[in-house]
Amino acid sequence: MRLPYLALLVVTTPLAAQRERVDLLIHHGKIFTADDRSTIRSAAAIRDGRIVAVGGEELVGRYQPARTIDLNGRLAVPGFNDSHIHINGDPKRYIELGDVRTLTDLLARVTAKARELGPGEWVTGYGWSEDQLAEKRRPLRGDLDRAAPNNPVILTRAGGHSSVANSKALALARVTKATPDPDHGVIEHDERGEPNGVIRERADIVSRLVPEPTAQEVRPSFVAKLKSLLTLGITSIVQAGVTRADFAEWERTYRENPGGLPRAAVQIFWAGPDSMRAFGRKTGDGDEWIRVGAVKMLVDGGFTGPAAYTLAPYKGQPSYRGKLNYTPDELYRAIKAGHDMGWQFGLHTIGDGAIALTVSTFDRVLRESPRKDHRHYLNHFSMLPPDSTLATMARDSILITQQANFTYTVEGRYVANLDGWRLEHNNPVRTPMRHGIFVALSSDILPIGPMVGLYAAVTRKGMSGRVFGADERITMAEAIRAYTRNGAFITREEKLKGTLEPGRLADIAVLSNDLLTVDPSQILATKVDVTILGGRVVYERR
Repeated sequence: MRLPYLALLVVTTPLAAQRERVDLLIHHGKIFTADDRSTIRSAAAIRDGRIVAVGGEELVGRYQPARTIDLNGRLAVPGFNDSHIHINGDPKRYIELGDVRTLTDLLARVTAKARELGPGEWVTGYGWSEDQLAEKRRPLRGDLDRAAPNNPVILTRAGGHSSVANSKALALARVTKATPDPDHGVIEHDERGEPNGVIRERADIVSRLVPEPTAQEVRPSFVAKLKSLLTLGITSIVQAGVTRADFAEWERTYRENPGGLPRAAVQIFWAGPDSMRAFGRKTGDGDEWIRVGAVKMLVDGGFTGPAAYTLAPYKGQPSYRGKLNYTPDELYRAIKAGHDMGWQFGLHTIGDGAIALTVSTFDRVLRESPRKDHRHYLNHFSMLPPDSTLATMARDSILITQQANFTYTVEGRYVANLDGWRLEHNNPVRTPMRHGIFVALSSDILPIGPMVGLYAAVTRKGMSGRVFGADERITMAEAIRAYTRNGAFITREEKLKGTLEPGRLADIAVLSNDLLTVDPSQILATKVDVTILGGRVVYERR
């Protein structure tokens, strides 16, 4: 009885020794590769931060991993790539307001922070939205006066295009009923003609007085926010605009946290040809962890103001079409100069008027200075422009990074300011794709997690449950590709990441639900169970 046992040892031991060593093997699940064919496999082998093989369960016998993850039927997708996001560190005077659901809670937080800081100290905050408050109204000057009578206060709405200040803050900024609207902005007034505290687009007329925090003060929260993205399955981001000086802080942060933060491409605000030359770098410079992104310019305002620049007047406001931040000539000169210097542009355009102007400007520049594979793109694209503009975008290969999640979270602003066809087709995805225009998905922090964007892209539902323009729906496979692979194309990294194919970086998110088959009502409840960054498990949900 012992001879067969010995023979078995002789046969199997050499075979085991021949198994190729890898760092990680994931298997027994559903691996969505995000390639053109939407290929689905069940196993993937990873070594030295990259995928070496994707296939079926036969990989279990082919490779000898240092660690194995049994997916147990779960869906694995490429790590999410948020191609338009804002991540900043917070000073001590800051209040997080993204989770407030009542005006009472918001004001209580202001009162508590004012007591913590002491009289006279500025209180700032970000993230409130009247659409998410039980009272369904905005905080106004009088509310903040009652909450913090001895402190100047300015709180920015979710989206960043509108802020509210109290009387002390307005007085310090010398904003009165006689103060004219600032360029490209609006100071709102109450029925008595007094400022009600809300300033659209130009909150800097007040916020410029807030003392700047030191880099040391905000650095811990900055790093913490970047790391928190990994819990959402986000392994790559495009930071939507920093100054040239701030880019140095990004580089320092990544040097001090090697391999522990999502990969980042950082957009740089346009500062004129001379300043951009003095910067000494341009789009694409860097490595697989941090690199210089496109040039950022805000062509118009946003609907959270509202100040998006539209071709037709806002609903119920026959003389108001929003605000442009540049004259057509200023926009042309900036794009022409940057394009000729070799920069990529990623421009904030929300209203159809701003989109049409920007596309025609790109077209003029590209006719004057042709450049293959420029990859200029529009951030947001919240309104559908005329068909002629869509045709120009397709012909000139002008890309889009779209926020389908706006349909959900900014629903109230669209209903208040748009009507008819342009309301139904807010944040379009299918129509641009049908015209041959490349579309990536991203969040712009409304909210950051990708599930709201995926949900809105495939259902077209707002927060109320109302469906807007059902013909703009896309499939879940298309939505996942747009939130992973397509973001990599925006930053010219499509051969490096964005799909789960051999040779690509092993950035992977394992999900609690199979988004490809689950009822759409379960999308928002889907969690990220595991995040893998460069072949290393960096997050596991307990």
